[in-house]
Amino acid sequence: MTLPMRQQKHVETWQASGLSQAAYCREHKLNAKTFSNWLRIYRIEQTDAKVSTIIPVTIKPAASSTEPLHLCTASGHLLQLPANVSPKWLAPILHEGKWQFPYSSL
Repeated sequence: MTLPMRQQKHVETWQASGLSQAAYCREHKLNAKTFSNWLRIYRIEQTDAKVSTIIPVTIKPAASSTEPLHLCTASGHLLQLPANVSPKWLAPILHEGKWQFPYSSL
């Protein structure tokens, strides 16, 4: 249901007035229940207008590093891996040992 322009104008004027709904309706000789219904429809229409807005988005690929990954244990053992190592492969290794990352003394 689309709210006619006259009723929409009343809702917008009421919002800017600072009056309560009841006071606005008395001042403009409107039925308070009818006005409340207009307000409900107006709010639905405003929500629908916001939801249907489409914003174009450009997705850029993540920057990839070619630097190898270095992991070092507390005892000094070094593991050097290619930058594109699979996280699924790497996760169990990281859970098994006590690794320090990044290894900065190379």
